[in-house]
Amino acid sequence: MIKYISSFLLLINVLFAQNLVPNQEETTQNVPYNPNVDCLILEDENSIICKFEVIRDEKDQNIIINWISPTGEISRTREMLIPAGDSSAYDYRYIDGRENGKWDFKITYQGKDYISQFELK
Repeated sequence: MIKYISSFLLLINVLFAQNLVPNQEETTQNVPYNPNVDCLILEDENSIICKFEVIRDEKDQNIIINWISPTGEISRTREMLIPAGDSSAYDYRYIDGRENGKWDFKITYQGKDYISQFELK
């Protein structure tokens, strides 16, 4: 008899424990998300590499990349597709030919702008 009761209690425990584990969709929707955008200057390789990270999605995601010069002019604009299942996009430029000063690497993602600044000397 004790064998049946302990088996029954174990089964009930497992069934209710499953409901205590939060659903992944619920946890990502409740947490405010601020996508990461960052730039790295590699002088020895004569390049500027910028990365934009997003939450992985089951569908493709579009972003717009703008490189804004110290004078405020848009030096380059690119529309980029982040494929389903991926979480980042990269873009790079050579340092040679870029004017000195503070540059903005601006991403437009889901109607919001995200900016990383870097300075060329």
